[in-house]
Amino acid sequence: MKNKVILKAEDLDGYLSGADRDYLFRMNRVFEKVMKAFKQLSSGMQEERRGAEDSLVSLYNEMGIMMQEICAASPNIHVYSFLTPQESHPEASRVIAKLRDVRTENQEFVYYIQRAYEMLFKLAYGGTPGSNKNYLIVRTPVTNPVQNYAVHKITNIDDKIENTVMCVMLRGALLPSMIMSKEIQEYSSHGYVTPFALFRIRRDDTKKETDMEYILDLDRSYFRLSDLEDKDLVFADPMNATGGSLVTVVKYLLGEGIKPRSIQFFNAIAALKGALRVVRALENCQVYTLWMDPILNEQAYIMPGLGDAGDRINGRDGENNPRNIIQLIADYGDNIARLYRAQLREIENTVLDTGV
Repeated sequence: MKNKVILKAEDLDGYLSGADRDYLFRMNRVFEKVMKAFKQLSSGMQEERRGAEDSLVSLYNEMGIMMQEICAASPNIHVYSFLTPQESHPEASRVIAKLRDVRTENQEFVYYIQRAYEMLFKLAYGGTPGSNKNYLIVRTPVTNPVQNYAVHKITNIDDKIENTVMCVMLRGALLPSMIMSKEIQEYSSHGYVTPFALFRIRRDDTKKETDMEYILDLDRSYFRLSDLEDKDLVFADPMNATGGSLVTVVKYLLGEGIKPRSIQFFNAIAALKGALRVVRALENCQVYTLWMDPILNEQAYIMPGLGDAGDRINGRDGENNPRNIIQLIADYGDNIARLYRAQLREIENTVLDTGV
């Protein structure tokens, strides 16, 4: 394949430790019991359904304790509900419940994706008590008897965010990346707008999780290698199922001699295996996820998951007429275009300045 980079599932699994494999095996065994409860819940009589619900609550609690144990031993994995105060957990749970729900349609799904990434931003960049402050002076609409201004204090996180580049693994990751860039702009005392690097990567969905291939198409990607050197690379993909796409992109950059200052990966939801693969494969990578799910199915989809996040954000492409990135942006409509206008300018410049 000309000008393409391919990573195979067996290469990814080679990064997992023996302890990782043992945890994953144990988790799969518990989830087998979960799927039996699913069947009862879907087809059983009322009394059986009540028993299945009780069983599910118990099993999910068991899996949650296991995942907390695993993540405690993996300090580069940051799960919102494992690290934040107890009173914050219902908000995260409700957001994920809405994203999972089959009844949540496109506009509502986008709204909850925005909420998820605002929460993730605070998890990663929220600062600590006693942190230095920046002051924002804002002109208000009140002009009588003179023009009024307001002063607001925000945490000074310029050193964390003003070296960032948004790295977009296209389609489903486009809008989450714009949301993260907007959050960075709003919390920067200088209104810093991140540069963008756009990578066209897909996985071969004709294959199963155990022999999956991840294909980075360099001819349809838009970035300059020199713009990524010594930068804090931020990836915002709504789902991390296998970790393969991120590892493929970063390993390619490292192979080209690029040395990022840091790598940060933000997900609304992540599979345990995908999170483990990422932090084992990439030394300087931090994973931030709002929620962690226990396993993958044979097709490498997260279980219980939330379906195809890209389709639920963007709508489906026609089978024979996939949209390019400019068409995808146009389909977001006026509301998104006005809200993320600085981000859209950066994305359009990235694509158009590379000759497309």
